[in-house]
Amino acid sequence: MSNSSSINRLQLTTFKLKSLLQITEAINENLTQEELLERYEELLTKDLKIGKILVYKFEENWKCILKSGNVGESYQSIDIEKDLLCLTEITPVTSSPKKSLEGYDIIIPVIHKNKHIAFVIIGDIDEEGEGISPVIKHLPFIQTLSNIIIVATENIRLFKQLLEQEALKKELELASKMQSMLIPNKQSLPMNDKIHITAFYQPHFDVGGDYYDYIELSRDEIGFCISDVSGKGMSAALLMSNFQANLRALFTHEISLAALIESLNQRVMHAAHGEKFITLFVAKFNFKTRELEYINAGHNQPILYQKKKKHMEYLTKGCVGIGMLDEIPMIRKGSITIEEPTKILLYTDGLTDLLDGKGVSTGTEEIERCLKNTKSIELNIKEIIDKQGINEDNPAIFDDISILGIEFF
Repeated sequence: MSNSSSINRLQLTTFKLKSLLQITEAINENLTQEELLERYEELLTKDLKIGKILVYKFEENWKCILKSGNVGESYQSIDIEKDLLCLTEITPVTSSPKKSLEGYDIIIPVIHKNKHIAFVIIGDIDEEGEGISPVIKHLPFIQTLSNIIIVATENIRLFKQLLEQEALKKELELASKMQSMLIPNKQSLPMNDKIHITAFYQPHFDVGGDYYDYIELSRDEIGFCISDVSGKGMSAALLMSNFQANLRALFTHEISLAALIESLNQRVMHAAHGEKFITLFVAKFNFKTRELEYINAGHNQPILYQKKKKHMEYLTKGCVGIGMLDEIPMIRKGSITIEEPTKILLYTDGLTDLLDGKGVSTGTEEIERCLKNTKSIELNIKEIIDKQGINEDNPAIFDDISILGIEFF
């Protein structure tokens, strides 16, 4: 072997090691994806004299992350799935009949963990005199270098995604805490010789679209309600927060339930523009007259059970849901005189939409059975939760679940 050949081989090895060292140092410096790609592009164009470069990377879908040189517009018609995914080795473009690849010389697949993660397409290779360009000798090195760069950029993307997810998680946790402040906790609900109120609330996600409330309207009168926004997630939670503020502002001793429903409908239409609606059951109870007035605006029908008479009925009178129509055409108010110990169970559809072992909604049959006894409403709700297997790990739960139980003495 001649001295010049040995020197050239040494120089080539030194160049490759130096290039790999520079790229490794750049990665360790925590450079951005753009900065790493700039270093990569500079090495290929200035040191290896490559005129055109395209780099496609898979990020949920195939995306061109680097264009260098006079690539024109034809690259936009390259179909990675059809044109390139079949390639597992460095391939000359001459073997590809695709017109979109005309003007390029070499396709270098980048494979990581037996999956294609990128393709490097190069063209306008500088040729020194006659014969094959010296770049051809560097193709395995370019493939190795590309693999290092692409994996590094993917790690950067995943780390950035992780940071964004963590930030979103913290925002959702804060939103969940703020939303829970809008819903009365169990300890704040009244339990005395006139009335017992208890509740259960479990959002499907960090935030939910369910809402229940208890309001002292006067010395002798209380109001209570339960509602559910159509849909799930953040948009439902935001609309519900707005609805809670409006209901609290409007629901007073003086306003009639029908007027309350009409005002709430106007405000929900203004906020949601008809894209979402809210089902609502709202009621007033007067301790002196023992009269219960209610309106059911498209909500799941609460169940009323009289202990002595052993009589059960559903509270059905009302109207369409809030925000379904610009104006509600007809509102029917229900009225019941409570003359004996009576329980009322209010709930959202997350409770009745639970699936049994056969994938069928459980409905209200089990709820009725748990309510038909002289036990307290609190024990009834506990039994419902236990019987229905309501917990965070239950795969049958796919919606928010809220339960409000009221017992009059």
